[in-house]
Amino acid sequence: MRWFWIDRFVEFVRGRRAVAVKAIALDEEPLDGYTPGFPVMPASLMIEGMAQTAGLLVGEMEGFTQRVVLAKIGKAEFFQVAIPGDVVRYEATILDVKKDGALASASAWRGDQRLAEVELMFAFLDERFPPGPLFEPVDFVAMLRAFHMYDVGRTEDGQPIELPPFYAEAERAAQAAYEPIPSPVVPARTPTAAP
Repeated sequence: MRWFWIDRFVEFVRGRRAVAVKAIALDEEPLDGYTPGFPVMPASLMIEGMAQTAGLLVGEMEGFTQRVVLAKIGKAEFFQVAIPGDVVRYEATILDVKKDGALASASAWRGDQRLAEVELMFAFLDERFPPGPLFEPVDFVAMLRAFHMYDVGRTEDGQPIELPPFYAEAERAAQAAYEPIPSPVVPARTPTAAP
């Protein structure tokens, strides 16, 4: 994902439901010139936020072993706009899962005001597509951790969800290879007492 249209998860129940939030800021590039004189979050980016929330929920069901992509927007309805200063809450629910994809519903809220509703269809990429992960594993883990997925994520019976082994190993390898950048600041010398 080039842009993240969620800031963090506040609820995540494996295979069922996820809630994420996004604080809308005036300095975000897509808001800058979308509607001059009236900065609003473009509807397409609100859909992207709902799709990211639902897509990560779908992908996490099987430990991100399926390569999940947004395939189709079944319907989308918009009721109000989101403006800078708003905190948008995305709620996503998985409706159905088949061998080749999943169906989810999502909605966007500002407090108790409904902003939008969308029905999303996700496809699981098969052997017709190049193999391998869609994202660099270390970057993907960093994104999931930044979203607090593993802080709030739970299984249906309330147990914490865990980072899948493949991604945990990629994270450990990156941490082991990390070399801090030396500071360009030379430490100050402490004066010594004269004899």
